[in-house]
Amino acid sequence: MPLTLDETDWRERAQRHRERAEPYVAGRRERRQHGAKHPVDDFLFEYYGYSPARLTRWHPGVGVLLGGDASEYEALGSYRRYAGGVGADLERIAGRRDGFSWIRDLLALTASRSARTDCFGLHEWAMVYRQSPQEVRHASWPLRLGPAGTDAVVEAHQLRCTHVDAYRFFTPEAAPRNALAPSRETQRALEQPGCLHAGMDLYKWAMKLVPYGDSDLLLDCFALARDVRELDMRAAPYDLAALGYEPVRIETPAGKAEYVRLQREHAERAAGLRERLVADYDRVLACA
Repeated sequence: MPLTLDETDWRERAQRHRERAEPYVAGRRERRQHGAKHPVDDFLFEYYGYSPARLTRWHPGVGVLLGGDASEYEALGSYRRYAGGVGADLERIAGRRDGFSWIRDLLALTASRSARTDCFGLHEWAMVYRQSPQEVRHASWPLRLGPAGTDAVVEAHQLRCTHVDAYRFFTPEAAPRNALAPSRETQRALEQPGCLHAGMDLYKWAMKLVPYGDSDLLLDCFALARDVRELDMRAAPYDLAALGYEPVRIETPAGKAEYVRLQREHAERAAGLRERLVADYDRVLACA
């Protein structure tokens, strides 16, 4: 039997969710009004294509119905009215079962492996390797070591990226220098829990469960992804001192040690979120 929340209860939950999400989205909204860009705080919205309005919207998840006037949810299209109230349309899950199962298995396989922490964030360096200043992804921000110094760092290391969606942005000159050639076909075989991008993607996998998943978990995953992105850019070749970001100088032994320490902290947070996501996917799949 589904749980029906009275209108006062679910509106309070929705308000708490909005209040928690607001600090993450306020800056994005303001920058868009002025045409400004931020390489850390805008990234999750642009890369994952999930708007501030969607992030701030609470969903009750499967097994919960909204009592009273829930017309704003009925208008979303992914909800329907049941005998006890308005809830996510469970009939739609069947059409997404294969995709949900693929993601669930990816998460479980990733969790089953040992974490590797020997990449030192060099994926961002590989994305600008041997590029002209005009071609650099974040051309508004200077390279700390300049183009030649950046290339020298890449050439002094073995690239060990295991994540397909980082590797696919490597420059043509950098890709052959990687120890692996991650692809969509090998993703479930290669993804490992020490990878910062695998941790960041937990937000994407939580996002895929909307409106059936846990909205608290979605924001928990967003918070981790935001912190991962900050480390990503602090360890990147860009000089973001004007934004208040102290670089993690992975080209030095001390910088490598700092990066690995922070990487392990993020991986530990990701492990708990990954476990909760697997349980959430299992809960949703049980409704299909």
